[in-house]
Amino acid sequence: MCLAVPALLVELNGEEGVADLHGNRLPVNLQLVPDARPGDWLLIHAGFAIGRLDEDEARETFAVLAELQAAQRATAPEPAGSARQETPP
Repeated sequence: MCLAVPALLVELNGEEGVADLHGNRLPVNLQLVPDARPGDWLLIHAGFAIGRLDEDEARETFAVLAELQAAQRATAPEPAGSARQETPP
């Protein structure tokens, strides 16, 4: 399965840029979105900007990803040897 995530373009240098993804700075190739400018929200996949989206779409995507992560954590089995020990009252 492939996943593209929203990130905010913060630097531009020709066909290369730097995007901010939750405080992490990532180099991105902008060849597929040549009119991208700093301040744009971009959809990033494998180091390439593959599209533009607005801030509301970016926030909605982050919310869906957070829901998926929470659901995965709720259903994941505990690793061996990590059973919780109840402390007596």
